[in-house]
Amino acid sequence: MTHDVRSALLSAALDAAARGWAVFPLRPGGKPPALHGEASCPRTGDCTTGHRKWEQRATTDPDRIHRAWSTGRFNIGIATGPSGLVVVDLDMPKQKGNTDTPCGLTTFEALCERAGQPVPTTYRTRTASSGEHLYFNAPDSIRLGNTAGFLSPSIDTRAWGGYVVAPGSTVNGRAYEVIDPASVAAMPGWLLAALRPVERPAVPLRLSVPKRGNRAAETALERETALVAGTAEGGREAQLFESARKVARFVGWGDLTRHEVEEAFQRAGEAAGLPASQCRSTLRSVLNWSLRTCRPRETT
Repeated sequence: MTHDVRSALLSAALDAAARGWAVFPLRPGGKPPALHGEASCPRTGDCTTGHRKWEQRATTDPDRIHRAWSTGRFNIGIATGPSGLVVVDLDMPKQKGNTDTPCGLTTFEALCERAGQPVPTTYRTRTASSGEHLYFNAPDSIRLGNTAGFLSPSIDTRAWGGYVVAPGSTVNGRAYEVIDPASVAAMPGWLLAALRPVERPAVPLRLSVPKRGNRAAETALERETALVAGTAEGGREAQLFESARKVARFVGWGDLTRHEVEEAFQRAGEAAGLPASQCRSTLRSVLNWSLRTCRPRETT
């Protein structure tokens, strides 16, 4: 039975990857990622240059999927951002038996009606709690993040920074199942308009770099934050990681404080269009690793 369950989960993970969806293992019978955390990161393999989280390690590579699911009965997580997906999570009321609270599906149907549009036909799954997941192709024009209760208290969305449990997984003895195998549809215009972040007026990036007499540290921070702020979509997180890594040594040597560096790169990352939470997570990871491995300053 154990082998059959494992084979079924492996098959479901491969099916998701064949659709172009990046997957990663979740704990058996649960929703949390089954990957190591930052505190226990061995700094080997994928994490050689610093801890990589589940979103960065999610994959469509069949060989990697076979290796991962050969070791346990892991549920399947789909990293929505790297998969080019936005998933609308229609929840059931948290208070069971409360007939006054509409479920997410009822609320979503009301939102569609208010927009004068039909409920979209798209790939749809039933969750373990009897809610539903509606899958949409993410727009090319904008990078969306997650929302929780933004459209309605019973509706969440998952995009960059989020994941959903894939069909074939089981939580609390109840399976995630496909209830409409239709092709994944484009996001309806009214939904994209509702989820589009409010654009803030462009504010020139101003750095407040302490003047300690070390011009090399000041110049490096100014140069690297400017690179981050000017990076186009598609390479922003990688540039933030690389630039912060270059400047981290000056923190280790006492030329700059960690707070000053984090604050400057946080502003630069947000100016480039990265979500604030993503900037904080990337900076924490790269600075923790860089400071642990920082070599003493070479003297002549």
